[in-house]
Amino acid sequence: MSTTSGAPSGASSGAQSGAPPAASQRAAQKARTRRALLDAGLALLEHQSLSSLGLREIARAVGVSPTAFYRHFHDVADLGVALVEESLDGLRELIRAGLAEYGADADRIDHAVDALAAHVRAHPEHVRFLVRERHGGVAPVRQAIGAQLDGFAEEVAGVLERDEISRGWTRDDLRMLGETYVDHMVMTASAFLEAAQGEGPDEEHVARTARRQLRLISLGRRHWMSETG
Repeated sequence: MSTTSGAPSGASSGAQSGAPPAASQRAAQKARTRRALLDAGLALLEHQSLSSLGLREIARAVGVSPTAFYRHFHDVADLGVALVEESLDGLRELIRAGLAEYGADADRIDHAVDALAAHVRAHPEHVRFLVRERHGGVAPVRQAIGAQLDGFAEEVAGVLERDEISRGWTRDDLRMLGETYVDHMVMTASAFLEAAQGEGPDEEHVARTARRQLRLISLGRRHWMSETG
């Protein structure tokens, strides 16, 4: 006795095979091209600043036309802003998680320094981009980095505000503390990058110095008295 239906055996094979529709394929290709443009931009920025980089140079490195570039970014500055977000997202999460997870200052310091060193080793091109463009000549990118770091400082201040030692601190003082941690993070990331490039002190020396500096900040925090007047 036959168990087949009246429909031709191959009539629905395309639907059953799980092959993505054309729209999904186009979306996937678009995502791959965008990723390739970002990667090419980072690679080209290893030896030059964003202000000297042209979109045709990026498009040529990927093997697409300038018109294709415009399907993803308005201009090179727009690509740079996307790189800012990508470069800081992972680092912010690492530091934020460490501050929230550890309560003791020594544990927080060890986690922060170790996480930062590992991040620089894994993503030197992103760190190089941030350090160079933080005070670079492309205003939208410079502003995006500033806004991201400002937001990060607010997050850090919010975590530290929950510590018992922060009782009685003013909002301005907590904000100052958050900015101090973030500024130190950027400075240390830059030092780790230089160490990886064989410039200046080695990674071990950078890590030791960063820990000592953070302990000094921690000690000062314990003796800080907010100005309420």
